Amino acid sequence: MLMRKFKVQALPSAQLSNRIFHRPVQSSPDFYTNLFEIYARDRQLHSARALHAHLITNGLVSLTRFASKLIALYVSCGQIVHARKLFDKIPQTNIRRWFALIGACARCGFYQQAMGVFCEMQREGLRPNKIVIPSVLKACGHLPDVKTGEKLHAVVLRFSFEFDVFVSSALVDMYAKNGCVEKAHWVFDMMVEKDLVALNAMVSGFAQHGLAREALCLVEKMQLEGVKPNLITWNSLVAGFSQKGDEAMVSKLFKMMRDNGIDPDVVSWTSIISGCVQNFQNDKAFRTFKQMLGHGLYPTSNTISSLLPACACVTNVKSGKEIHAYALVIGVEQDVYVRSALVDMYAKCGFIFEARALFCKMSERNTVTWNSMIFGYANHGYCNEAIELFNQMKLEDDKKLDYLTFIAVLTACCHAGMIELGESLFKLMQEEYGIVPRLEHYACMVDLLGRAGKLTEAYDMIKAMPMEPDLFVWGALLGACRNHGNIDLAEVAAKHLSEVEPESAGNSLLLSSLYAGSGNWGNVARLKKMMKRNKLGKLPGCSWMETA
Repeated sequence: MLMRKFKVQALPSAQLSNRIFHRPVQSSPDFYTNLFEIYARDRQLHSARALHAHLITNGLVSLTRFASKLIALYVSCGQIVHARKLFDKIPQTNIRRWFALIGACARCGFYQQAMGVFCEMQREGLRPNKIVIPSVLKACGHLPDVKTGEKLHAVVLRFSFEFDVFVSSALVDMYAKNGCVEKAHWVFDMMVEKDLVALNAMVSGFAQHGLAREALCLVEKMQLEGVKPNLITWNSLVAGFSQKGDEAMVSKLFKMMRDNGIDPDVVSWTSIISGCVQNFQNDKAFRTFKQMLGHGLYPTSNTISSLLPACACVTNVKSGKEIHAYALVIGVEQDVYVRSALVDMYAKCGFIFEARALFCKMSERNTVTWNSMIFGYANHGYCNEAIELFNQMKLEDDKKLDYLTFIAVLTACCHAGMIELGESLFKLMQEEYGIVPRLEHYACMVDLLGRAGKLTEAYDMIKAMPMEPDLFVWGALLGACRNHGNIDLAEVAAKHLSEVEPESAGNSLLLSSLYAGSGNWGNVARLKKMMKRNKLGKLPGCSWMETA
């Protein structure tokens, strides 16, 4: 068995908070502060509204301190509209209302809303200060929006906010999250006072962009300067080396953590599992999961959603079902990321109806959820269903459409031979959603045109591409040429494929088959001699599919 049993204990936070609220009325600010923290942590909207009514009754809601905390509480519960109504009731002369709403939105992941309120604040003629700038920079890092981040950096330099450690740390984090690691490092080096927050932002930036060695060197350097790494620092390093597949270094880091009095936690182990899956070491991912359980650590939703792609990768539905059952037992199955990973796993394993059932049960869907289901339909021949689901996504959640969504729906158009729809979607993607076509989109369009016999149009599209075509683009053209018997264009495609993928015999075999079909046996013999001379052999067929 892949799983182990353990006792699950529910947190009695809701009961605790209700008991606190129903005590005799108290006027201590600390009493209300505790309530705000409990209700925000557990997202208790009903209790939040009751507390709001209580503060109105006692005339305390007009106090900026309580109004700001109520705004943050409503945002924590996902009630942006309620937070905004409360914000509008605070006198316009009170600048702290802006800090409360922007800060709450940034903390709770409503980054677009935080940016919107910040723009509104600027239109009111209010200058950003060192209180609000870190929150806006956080939003810039997550959206991502490096242009606005750079403008704020200019404001920071103009008003000498760079000496504030919170502002500088937020700048480092913003640049790192946007992939501008060199700029992040420059800001970090310019900091007069380097604290642990700034170090962690810089280490995370290095690690996320494949610079794990640089991250480790920085940690060692900062240790000499008296900045001691914490669990977050070590976990960033573990994640960085795990992504690179450096098992020896990961083991060494675990030892270093323990030597520094820090025990690896569930995040540490999850990072290793995620790294194994990314490097296609699926068996090792399962072994690591078992080791984590053996150390008495309970998996989180992030652990489960990181492990499930290992089942999808090799279509190991048996292990996937075990993990699904385990997720139900530990109470994380309804998490949006776990559900999305489950939909993806079932769809890739060919269990479309199971994937669809899970998809329909989800009250919240993210971009990954929609894309996984559309891809699942498209790749298993349910092309009409894929297109219908795309249209549903466009109506319900058009802001969640991304470049992968269009690859999925274009794939469906290819398999169904819907040329006009595919061409209109390719145009819509660019003009309405501002998505710049990638190689995958061009491969889909070449495949779509090629299947319809429009080989000249497909070749013209390849020649007009703003980037170098890859093997998938040329492969789509070669496959279409074989199906429609166009030897001239097939030779062009095969020539380019031999340059892109010189060690592959498949392209030569396709061209040879085309020559044979037209009775050109001289070219067939020439290709076979060339393959023998270059030692190109056809690999035997195999399957990763496991029987359920």
